[in-house]
Amino acid sequence: MSAPLWSRGEPVTDWDVLDQGTGESSALIRLWRGFMAARCFIALVLMLLQGVAFVIGQTMQPVAITISALYLAATWLGMRYTRVQPPIRGFAALWLLTIGIDLAAFTALQVLQGGNVNYTPLFALPVLMSAVLGTMIVSLGTTATVTLLLLADAGWHWLQQPGDSSPRFVQAALTGTGLFVVALLAHEMARRLAREEAVAQRSRSSAQMQAQVNDLVIETLSEGVLVIDAEGLVHAANPAADAILGQGLAKLTLPFPLHAQPAWHALAALARQTFARRAPQTEEIPVAQVRGAAREVRVRTRLTPTSEKRIDSLCVMFLQDLRELEARIRTEKLAAMGRMSAAVAHEIRNPLAAITQASALLNEDLTDPAHRKLTSMVQHNAQRLARIVDDVLDVSRARQQRVLSLGEQVVLDPAVQVLAEEWVRQTQRKGVLVSLDAPSSEVRFDAEHLRRLIVNLLDNASRYAGKREDSIQVLTALQRSGTNRPSLMVWSDGAPLEPAVQRHLFEPFFSSESRSSGLGLFLCRELCRRHGATIGYERRALVPGGPEGNEFFVSFAPSENRLTQ
Repeated sequence: MSAPLWSRGEPVTDWDVLDQGTGESSALIRLWRGFMAARCFIALVLMLLQGVAFVIGQTMQPVAITISALYLAATWLGMRYTRVQPPIRGFAALWLLTIGIDLAAFTALQVLQGGNVNYTPLFALPVLMSAVLGTMIVSLGTTATVTLLLLADAGWHWLQQPGDSSPRFVQAALTGTGLFVVALLAHEMARRLAREEAVAQRSRSSAQMQAQVNDLVIETLSEGVLVIDAEGLVHAANPAADAILGQGLAKLTLPFPLHAQPAWHALAALARQTFARRAPQTEEIPVAQVRGAAREVRVRTRLTPTSEKRIDSLCVMFLQDLRELEARIRTEKLAAMGRMSAAVAHEIRNPLAAITQASALLNEDLTDPAHRKLTSMVQHNAQRLARIVDDVLDVSRARQQRVLSLGEQVVLDPAVQVLAEEWVRQTQRKGVLVSLDAPSSEVRFDAEHLRRLIVNLLDNASRYAGKREDSIQVLTALQRSGTNRPSLMVWSDGAPLEPAVQRHLFEPFFSSESRSSGLGLFLCRELCRRHGATIGYERRALVPGGPEGNEFFVSFAPSENRLTQ
């Protein structure tokens, strides 16, 4: 059974990823195990041969039985405990414990049972083993040793029974020649096997790397991706596809039929149409969601090319949320407008300075308190407008202005209380609750920047919050983990943000509303960065069992006083 999508440590496809190479020849290791098993089998046959000889009434030789039993024990222990990394490179302990034991056992049996049994064919096993698992020197050395042993055996029989022993010498010489030929051929085939396995290992490593790259690319794409075969089974998907399609796609096991959900029937039909026409298809399809209205999705399909008739093409389906696509287009337009507004804001600076200076001079000549109040309002708002102009200009310089600002030391709770109440008075917004729980906490933050931060967060919360009591809450607290840093939270009971919106929350000129400039949250993030603070978003309930809402939280850097404590 396939693993669920995106389980820990698993790829997003249902095909098995190639194993990582271990650097050793698995084919030679398997041959080693085969030779070890063959040695045990031959040892067992030798023991049975001694038993058969006893049954048919031949003279038993205790030495031969002992040699066969010892050889069986040695081969079993060798198969069980000997570990080798081919090739065998010399006549050292490994050679002695395997090939050397074979040569000694077969030679002893050949000498003891002389004319009764011919053990010459058994010498093929150590010759083949040295040729396949050893170097050329080991192979030729072992074969030469066997040839010398056969010639020595012929010489021993000639000494025991003088006469015409030339046939025995000729047979030993021919057998040795044949063993040399077999050893050379087996060694060359083993070398070729090792070379081909090395090439296959490199190809497998390249395929492994390519598979990992493909998985990473598919997983990080902002577009949804589905890979579908001609039978309508989905073999690969990425998190973006789950975010767009919903319906619990991430919980399904691969492969699964695309028509498993009624909401995906149109997608399955488009895949079938792609295979039938053998051409790319593009269509905008409404996809029903578990919660909320259907989502308009732009679907593009492509067939993978294939050069072999035995291999079927796959349909790769790309999914785009039209709302996110339109938001991107709008963001690009707003970004262009932002560049233009930066130039306009730069030109506004001089008239603003003139207005501020003229109102100050006018204020000196006025005696009527009402008139002086009006000029003071002009000066105050001109200064605020100048600060807004500076913020707009900061957007174009945001990438260069990352140096931390010390700001001024502000007591957090009183400052938040004053700024929240000021915002409530100006907006006449009802249902705002302020809960302060960071007593005596001081933060390094410019007072005007703190005001801009809180105003932007409250404006954003007010845009989506309901009208009931406590629909907007401003809270402060001390983080109980880590550095015990003071934090500010602005919570509202608005609807959950779409995943596509969440990914671009703090980007400049991005907004889910047509009337918003998309600068508020971006400026909040930049102000926090300048003062060593962090800002983030999460969907949570303030109390267990309570209603969930959207919370923007700011974690301030500890003040100098807290650092020195």
